Amino acid sequence: MPSGEKASAASPVTDGGGDGGRTPEAGVALCLSGGGYRAMLFHVGAVWRLNELGFLPKLARVSSVSGGSITAATLGRNWPRLDFDEAGVARALVPQFVAPLRALACHTIDRGSVLGGILTPGKTIGDKVAAAYRKHLFGSDTLQSLPEQPRFVINATNVQTGSLWRFSREYMADYRIGVFPEPEVELAVAVGASSAFPPVLSPVRMKVDPNGYEQDGRGPLCRPPYSSEVVLSDGGVYDNLGLETAWKRYQTILVSDGGGQMAPEPKAHGDWARHAMRITSIIDNQVRSLRKRQTIEGFERGDRTGAYWGIRSDIGRFDPFGGSLPCPVDRTTALAATKTRLERMPDELQERLINWGYAACDAAMRTHVVDQSAPPARFPYPEWGVG
Repeated sequence: MPSGEKASAASPVTDGGGDGGRTPEAGVALCLSGGGYRAMLFHVGAVWRLNELGFLPKLARVSSVSGGSITAATLGRNWPRLDFDEAGVARALVPQFVAPLRALACHTIDRGSVLGGILTPGKTIGDKVAAAYRKHLFGSDTLQSLPEQPRFVINATNVQTGSLWRFSREYMADYRIGVFPEPEVELAVAVGASSAFPPVLSPVRMKVDPNGYEQDGRGPLCRPPYSSEVVLSDGGVYDNLGLETAWKRYQTILVSDGGGQMAPEPKAHGDWARHAMRITSIIDNQVRSLRKRQTIEGFERGDRTGAYWGIRSDIGRFDPFGGSLPCPVDRTTALAATKTRLERMPDELQERLINWGYAACDAAMRTHVVDQSAPPARFPYPEWGVG
């Protein structure tokens, strides 16, 4: 089932965290996938359309990984300045949310971070990525700058435990270690860890006070070095859709998927380094595909309500009410092939990706969630469409 597929999954998101079998509570969670600047901007378009539909104040949680965490953290940091009207529509979404992310997309930060991390004594690649986020987006703001409602959860992968490491205003946690309440971790560091694409930008090492964890509910690994220096990688390594912390809790799940797809390799390399990377990519691709498939099958079974829209979807195949914006599949496929990089994008490509996220979200929401809503009259950037 293509983009707008009703998404749900009975069990793609159980990690032993203790709440996998709970009955979901009423509430709406938005999940933002990884995928570099490509996903970041695709999600900008999705949030733009959700705002027009009055859905942002309805969100109970925003769960994100990797490139999606750049989008989510920017939305959360600027939430108090969005200026919601009585209908729940943010009047200042463009200046407070869209503009900062578009400005970031005008800078290449991955290449410089790699070179700086290699050549600067005492600085890692992760340090350099965090510095770029600090400079262009977040300043010195910490997780405490996020709103109480909705709860924003920025996800990374704990390389030591193999589990999800969750950053939020209320706590950061790994169920195998424990819960660290009210962390003062910088947003730049949390997003840097969540978007530490392996193997180049990963890992990120974060010092933690081992005495700061809550006494109740400490995990079996709540001891140094696990509790004192956390080694983190891209959240997409564990869960590229950001489903884990949303699916277990809420009844309505909205998934925006701007993730990549492994390209065919006609002449597979035989040397151990490149062969190992290719095998790792195959495993990663299959895990991502499995999560998506289980999610959609879960929606079809009625385990959850909500919608899934993806950057590789053909919205013409699932919009029974009509009115979708023109999105020829050959043009959207070309947008989906944009590299998973934190690399400068020209304005035209930025606007096309935003337009595509907007249109995909619109078709999915009107098909499965708000079927009485009027279709939009035009793209956010009508000059370019999707190509």
